[in-house]
Amino acid sequence: MRYIAFALLMLAPFFASAAITKADEVVVYKSKSLMQLKKNGRVLKSYKVSFGDNPRGHKVQQGDERTPEGRYTLDWKNPNSRFYRSIHISYPDKRDKARARRLGVNPGGDIMIHGIKPQWTGMADYLKKMNWTDGCIAVNNREMDEIWAMVDTPTPISIYP
Repeated sequence: MRYIAFALLMLAPFFASAAITKADEVVVYKSKSLMQLKKNGRVLKSYKVSFGDNPRGHKVQQGDERTPEGRYTLDWKNPNSRFYRSIHISYPDKRDKARARRLGVNPGGDIMIHGIKPQWTGMADYLKKMNWTDGCIAVNNREMDEIWAMVDTPTPISIYP
C-alpha cells in the first residue's frame, strides 16, 4: 500500500498538468476590456483586462500608451517580470515598423500580458477599474497564473478595437 501511495504522489504533477486545457488562440476586445482564451473556437476562460492610459486606436509609437490592434503572436514568457509574470506580444511587426519609419518615430515594444507588481496586490480590485499600463494588457496575479498555465508559446493573439 505504501508503494502505491508513493507512486501516486510521484505521478500527481503529471496528472495535474494533463488536466489543464491549453488555449490555441487568445482574443482581446479593447472596447469591452475583455480577453478570451479559446480552444477550437470555444471560449475556455474570459478575463476583464486593463490597457494603457490611452486605449483607443492602434499603437503607433513608444510612449503613446496604446495597446496594439491586429494579429500577433504570444512568443515568449518571462517568469521574472517586474509585473509578476508576463507573456510577450510580438509587437511591432513588419507593418508596425514600416509605419513608424514613415512617421519618423520609434514604434515601441515590450508589449505584454502581465499581472501586477507584488507590492500592489492590495490594489488589485482598484486597478481592475482603470487603464493604467503603458500599452500592455493587465490582469490580477491569480488570473495571470491561470493564463500562464493555459497559454503556451507560440500562440496567436488577435486584438480588436
